[in-house]
Amino acid sequence: MILASGSPQRRAILEQLGVAFTVVVSNADELEEGPAEEVAVENARRKAFAVAGGKQATGNADAILGVDTTVALDGRLYGKPRDRDDAVATVRALAGRSHRVVSGICVIEDGAERTATAATTVSFRPLSEAAISWYVDTGEWEGRAGGYAIQGRGAALVESIDGDYLNVVGLPVATLLDLLPSLLFPAI
Repeated sequence: MILASGSPQRRAILEQLGVAFTVVVSNADELEEGPAEEVAVENARRKAFAVAGGKQATGNADAILGVDTTVALDGRLYGKPRDRDDAVATVRALAGRSHRVVSGICVIEDGAERTATAATTVSFRPLSEAAISWYVDTGEWEGRAGGYAIQGRGAALVESIDGDYLNVVGLPVATLLDLLPSLLFPAI
């Protein structure tokens, strides 16, 4: 399989599952506005198809996997913060509220495209300005949708989740296996 993503979180999840894959970063242009599910799926498609276009150069793979994750609150999408000030504003907006983490998946296999979405509701604890500064000063927000990493120090921001934890980390495994069960479960 080819993973059309440079995300270290996605790589770690696939490695944890024992999946053999190579990484080809797509550098596809991504949407930043619109309904969360539509944006996430379209960005996943763009990543997968950008890599599929150069598939011959990477060798034959059984499947190409594109994934995109965004955070949605009150109709606004929170992608990766641009800088420290944007990270502070993002964490402040999420503090004491529930938001949705939405991932889009696109699998291209044998010329066929399959897509799906997964959504998890994450509730943040109320956070003081000192707590927000503490977290942002860790730098962990860099390169992460919504400006936090639930699997790291960002766990201190979270009060509860409803849904797939791995979706919040960056790869909804259950949804991926619905699209591509042969990834782990060979046909008998």
